[in-house]
Order: sequence, then C-alpha cells, then structure tokens
Amino acid sequence: MIHLSLIGIGTGNPEHVTLAAVRALNEADLILLPRKGEANSDLVDLRRLLCRNLLEASSRTRVVEFDLPRREAGTDYLAAVDDWHGAIAAVWGELMATHLPQGGRVGLLIWGDPSLYDSSLRIAGRLGARTGGEVAVDVVPGITSLQVLTAAHRIPLNALAEPVQITTGRRLRERGWPSDAASVAVMLDSGGAFQALPPEGLHIWWGAYLGMDKQHLIDGPLAEVAATILERRAALRERHGWIMDIYLLRKISGGECNEEG
Repeated sequence: MIHLSLIGIGTGNPEHVTLAAVRALNEADLILLPRKGEANSDLVDLRRLLCRNLLEASSRTRVVEFDLPRREAGTDYLAAVDDWHGAIAAVWGELMATHLPQGGRVGLLIWGDPSLYDSSLRIAGRLGARTGGEVAVDVVPGITSLQVLTAAHRIPLNALAEPVQITTGRRLRERGWPSDAASVAVMLDSGGAFQALPPEGLHIWWGAYLGMDKQHLIDGPLAEVAATILERRAALRERHGWIMDIYLLRKISGGECNEEG
C-alpha cells in the first residue's frame, strides 16, 4: 500500500512551513520533486532547500526529482488539462512503483495549499489504477497565496459582512465581475484579465512572488494603477523568466479601500 502525503509548503518563505509539514517530510520514505524547466528553476530550488534544511540527519528519506509533463496547448482547455493530469498521474505511479515496490510513504511538496487551485488531489485520485494497488492520501495544509497577499497588504480578505469569490483570470475575462460578490480574488491570470472590467469604483491589491525575497506589491484604484501593474509584471517576467502573481479586487464606495477607511 502506498500512503501519499500532499504537503502544503506555502508560497516561497521557508518560515511558512508548518511543524506538521516538517513531520510529514521526515516520515516519508520517498519525496518526489517536480522540475518544470529552466524558466521555473526557482520553484524546484526552493523545494530542494526545504528538503536539505528540514530533513533530519538520521532520516532515510530518499529525494527523487522528475520532469513534470507539459500541458499541450489546444482549444479545448478542459480536455487538455484532463490529459495533462493523466500524464502526471502516470509519472507519479511509475516513480512509486520503481522506488517503493513493496509500498511505503510518499511526500509531494505542494506550492501553497493542495485545496486552493491546485490539482494534486485530482491527480492523486487516479493513482489506484496507475499503481495497481491501494493509495491512501492525506493533506497537510499550507499557507495560501491569498493569506500572504492580504497579510502583505495588511487588509482583510472580505469587506465587512460581504462575500468573496475566488476565480481565475480566464473566467474573469470570459464572464466579467461575478454576481453578488463585493470582492474577487483572481488566481492563475496569464496577465491583465482585470482589463476586461470597467475600472471605475474598483480597488486592486496585487502581489507577485509572494513570500519570496523578490516579492512585489502594488495597490490603488484600478483605473490609476492598472498600467503600472502590467508594466511591472512584464518587466519582472523578463527579468526572472517566470512569474507567479495574484490579486484582490474590491468594489469601493465613498473613497474607502478597506473596512477601516
């Protein structure tokens, strides 16, 4: 039997890793580290650093790196993602069968938290068929990018007694502002989905590389700072070869940008 732990590691600050995550790392027989190409080498470098710093000297945990399959571009987004998840599950299953033929405990370090716009739980659900045996899955929660964003800007996620919707850049472009939401958190934006919205009356809190040394923050009325965010985002992507950013949008009345005014 394989026991798989999906271990949330936060967004780039080693101090955000919980004690429960440290325990799960040290209890694993095998830790799998995905490589996403040279452009995203910072992400695997951080995982390597966590393993070096958090695995105890007496630990027998093996660390194995693998190349993450690429998602094929196509007009049918959901079908392409489904195929991609299947390819990843196949790689996970092969690695587990190779390195733990008699079963054991496997750890996967998940950026942020496995529950928030991350597909590791869905991929793990395919593993039983891939490994030919039973796979038990547990989740070690991690600090999410939304928590780091709101903490960095020193704001609450929601306006007083108002709902928040969490969505993606693609859906924001396609469907506009969600109905009945006073605040909208946007993730997985390839860049500038907020341009699809009328900017009047909206405030934005944007952050890139949250929790990392190269963290950047911008906030202000969307009409005033949208161009600045786009320019900064492009420059940072050019400089580092990759970017990971999210933002919170909120309808503002009376010139206020948070509950405290």
